[in-house]
Amino acid sequence: MEKLAITKHVRISPYKAREVARLIQGKTAVAALNMVSLIPRKAARLIAKTLASAIANAENAEKGAVDRSRLYVKEALIGEGTTLKRFRPKARGSAGHIRKRTSHIRILVTDQL
Repeated sequence: MEKLAITKHVRISPYKAREVARLIQGKTAVAALNMVSLIPRKAARLIAKTLASAIANAENAEKGAVDRSRLYVKEALIGEGTTLKRFRPKARGSAGHIRKRTSHIRILVTDQL
């Protein structure tokens, strides 16, 4: 059984979030949650919330509910969300572009390895 959790439009660059997401792929869900809780980065907090949601989805499934100790992180994907475009005034009346990137976090947990 596979269960999915998605968090959209998170205000962090996908590049920064992918560094943390690579660490938890293939690990047990409990070990991944413990690992992410010890990493002092904003991306780790956001991924931890999504991972906890995926675990809760698997535990509270109507049919075939699974114990959290048997779950594995099958997939932890970070996709690009919309980019907020802002401008900062620069010298001589010009403007510099600022791109505020967002991410979509997608975590899939399964009870089979």
